[in-house]
Amino acid sequence: MTDTQRSGFVTFVGRPNVGKSTLMNALVGEKIAITSEKPQTTRRAIRGIMNRPGGQLVVVDTPGVHRPRTLLGQRLNDLVETVLGDVDVIAFCVPANEKVGPGDRRIAASLDGYARAKKIAIVTKTDTAERDETVERLMEVDSLRDDWAAVIPLSSETGDQLEVLADEVLALMPEGPALYPDDITTDESLEDRIAEIIRESALSDVRDELPHSIAVQIEDIAAREGRDDLTDVWANVIVERDSQKAIIIGHRGSRLREVGARARAQIEPLVGTKVFLSLHVRVAKEWQRDPKHLGRLGF
Repeated sequence: MTDTQRSGFVTFVGRPNVGKSTLMNALVGEKIAITSEKPQTTRRAIRGIMNRPGGQLVVVDTPGVHRPRTLLGQRLNDLVETVLGDVDVIAFCVPANEKVGPGDRRIAASLDGYARAKKIAIVTKTDTAERDETVERLMEVDSLRDDWAAVIPLSSETGDQLEVLADEVLALMPEGPALYPDDITTDESLEDRIAEIIRESALSDVRDELPHSIAVQIEDIAAREGRDDLTDVWANVIVERDSQKAIIIGHRGSRLREVGARARAQIEPLVGTKVFLSLHVRVAKEWQRDPKHLGRLGF
């Protein structure tokens, strides 16, 4: 892509669970970020790379902005602030099926602090809302700021308006060559992608505070000796309390086996071989509030 005309970074910002990760995956055309109905699923700045005839977009997925209750929550908010200060375009997201609330207004107002970035507004999840709801949301979002470069309704699930969004964002990017080779879709390491897949599988069907308490640490990834068709993955699922450990493991290990089966189905296409996945559940008490534990887990 030596003839690339424009390239740059765009990030989606908004409350937790407004569809930011799903939108990034839809744009890139591949599952880069895990998704869940649980708030605050995203915990890192994850980059997905989208190549188009007119240039290259690097989409940075970030955690949802929220009022932090733990040291982890504060560090996630700090990460969002860092990303917002570095990108070329900030896309503010609000779901079509929820009225604009105080949290949305607070985040939209906070974009004043990032004068360098151009700003657009996106109404997501239009497939879940009636047309009148979507129109109402567009009007609410449009009134939040007077410097939106565009206000776009779309659905990541159906693909409606995704091309419009990509064209609008690329047009706002500075001129320049591609930032990444055109044959990669993310700069995430294999280890990080596998850890996230396992965490997504563990998040399924858990409630209350448990989703926030789950982390995954990869111990090792290696080809089985003497086998070029089998990869061994050893990983720890980290929780904060013994009671949570029991929930993750389930009766006689039934739930942990389900987690492993779901994760393995996604890991195998990623590594290109069959996978033996060894999962162990470990307790790190109050890790979300402990700087040493957060450091070991990469936060």
